[in-house]
Amino acid sequence: MMLEAIHRNTRVVVDLSIVKQNIKKQKEKLSPSQELYAVVKANAYGHGMIPVAKAAVEAGATGFCVANVDEGLGLRQAGFTQPILILGLSRVEDAALLAENKITASVDSVAWLKEAVQYLNDTPLKVHIAVDSGMGRIGVVDEEELASVEAVLQNGPFEFEGIFTHFATADEADTTQLTKQIEKFHRLVDELSVKPAHVHYSNSAYALWHGAGDSAIVRYGIGIYGINPSNGDLALKDESSLTPALRWETEMVKVKKLEAGDTVSYGATYTADEPQWVATLPVGYADGFIRAYNKGDVLVDGVRCPIVGRICMDQCMIRLPHEFPVGTTVTLLGKDGDEEITAIELAKRSETIAYEVLCIISDRVKRVYIND
Repeated sequence: MMLEAIHRNTRVVVDLSIVKQNIKKQKEKLSPSQELYAVVKANAYGHGMIPVAKAAVEAGATGFCVANVDEGLGLRQAGFTQPILILGLSRVEDAALLAENKITASVDSVAWLKEAVQYLNDTPLKVHIAVDSGMGRIGVVDEEELASVEAVLQNGPFEFEGIFTHFATADEADTTQLTKQIEKFHRLVDELSVKPAHVHYSNSAYALWHGAGDSAIVRYGIGIYGINPSNGDLALKDESSLTPALRWETEMVKVKKLEAGDTVSYGATYTADEPQWVATLPVGYADGFIRAYNKGDVLVDGVRCPIVGRICMDQCMIRLPHEFPVGTTVTLLGKDGDEEITAIELAKRSETIAYEVLCIISDRVKRVYIND
């Protein structure tokens, strides 16, 4: 377990009023019969599961989506009574634990359901059937599998609450794959002998670019945190609809002048070509500020300053336009004056997506919450 570094001035600051604002803007677009479930898996995409969940409920979220049993239990232990849906498949031996805590399982297998019966007692297990409409991940794949799963659900200790699918390309301009998935999902749903209360397919990307459709639940994830789901490759219809809720900042712990010919960091990959000021920051790849980010900048007093040399495990160095005092704030992710470094910018530096940028900020970085 990595301990939170509370005695170091490197921190993630999460503005919970922005979390609420992002949720409320999406809620306004839904019909009264549609629900918004806040996706708070992976520690709320690095933002902090419990504080974000609290803010989400206050903003009108009526349920949660998580990735695994332990995240669901974490919410229950924190006192949340709202519905919780596990988006991934769970161990069958945890069926009773899920039932007792009223946590909903995603299922796609007759074998899993039949084995779960031996673990279940008087409390039925709430379930949603997962449909693989083209994601190629989990879910029943055809009418025959669906009929078999439904038959077991109707005759066992289960509460058949919902059915859902997940889209692979809802954040892309080409809707060919998306259309195929929608058609397959609706075709399978029409085969059910009894349609459950929650038939859902909309995630952040679908809701932002295609509306919520007739999805009973919108599983709102990256939108909560104010990030464009397409990694910025597809423009949002309303660019003001999302505001990033997180900023990541640190402070200079050392400021020194280099002379021409001096080198910086492992491998001596950076050599000063003239006298210059360099600052050392107490953050590195063990914090999630990975080596690939050294292709870019940080912000100091509203000015972009390049990262120089290789990012180390716990420290990195930046070039300054002039001398600054030790203790000066440095923005790694977020706004400073008229400049901004976004999660998407960091993602493009490292050839990944903004989701990963947020999720890999380690537990060692302390989280600070404002506007609660």
